[in-house]
Amino acid sequence: MTTSNEPISNNSRPKTFSSADIIQRILNSAREAVLIVDHGMRVAASNPVAYRAFGRGNGPLEERRLSEVIRDAKLHESFRNTFESGQPSEIKIELIGNDRRNYDIHIAPLELESQKYAIGFFYDVTKIERLERVRQEFLSNISHELRTPLTSIIAFVETLEDGAIDDKENNRRFLGVIHRNAERMHSLIADILELSLIESGNISIEKGHVRLAHLVGEIFASLSSKAAEREIKLIHEISDDVRVLADPGRLEQMLTNLIDNAIKFNRPEGTVEVVHMTSERASLISVADTGEGIPSENLPRVFERFYRLDRGRTREIGGTGLGLAIVKHLARLHGGEVSVESELGSGTTFTIELPLS
Repeated sequence: MTTSNEPISNNSRPKTFSSADIIQRILNSAREAVLIVDHGMRVAASNPVAYRAFGRGNGPLEERRLSEVIRDAKLHESFRNTFESGQPSEIKIELIGNDRRNYDIHIAPLELESQKYAIGFFYDVTKIERLERVRQEFLSNISHELRTPLTSIIAFVETLEDGAIDDKENNRRFLGVIHRNAERMHSLIADILELSLIESGNISIEKGHVRLAHLVGEIFASLSSKAAEREIKLIHEISDDVRVLADPGRLEQMLTNLIDNAIKFNRPEGTVEVVHMTSERASLISVADTGEGIPSENLPRVFERFYRLDRGRTREIGGTGLGLAIVKHLARLHGGEVSVESELGSGTTFTIELPLS
């Protein structure tokens, strides 16, 4: 290694930055929206995240009054309190624009070049709070769905213990009720575990070219007795040479759910028809029934966990309320989607869309 005794030129000296430059660079690197407000309650500095959240396309936030940027009395009061007390403050606000956003805000005093400011960090907790609501609803639904069959099981066990075990006319009927409710609990727990596994991303999709007509025929065979009980006719005219790109087991799971539902919620002597079509980029597999249909206002919610149009009827025929949610997630794991169309009095059609490649 060689060294030089020549003097270092002025051009090689480190560039100096003002404190305002340093603050702005820090703001620009922050993931949260940040506003610095002066004593006149005007925005002295902000970062790009704040502009995207609060700018509304009205130009820079700097020099604008805080009340113009965010219309929330609690927020203004918190900034004023920080100026007056010199102490940090914490608040939560909800802003309603194109969508609702929830923020946890930390406001702290800031002195910069002998000037007093207040700096606010806006932590967007919208997604966190939405997930928490979903979690609470999920737990509430699970508790409710498990409590119903469990209450029935306990009641009939107590009845048998109180002497009904010797009632030859009714004891087998009571045991049948216990058995059905135990099976319902088993199905519900199995679907909960399956959905949790899918949503956690801990399942693998191994795509192959699946013979669709053969797969649908096997599903029809497995559900034929259930269809025969209600005189439901199962129809498909899928050519033997049709191949779709999918995980065979997961495609069978999706179609079994849809065809089983189409049988359950059909009219007596109705039909269930499976149809295959191809668009430019996807294979489309539709399952259509001749049931009563779904009101248009309910269609956006049919893929929600535990959502049921008729809770009493769904429980009576053995549904867990999770089948369509499982279908939705499995379709998306394939890079596809599932959709629904329905007309009251004319039936419902669910369509799985699977990419061709």
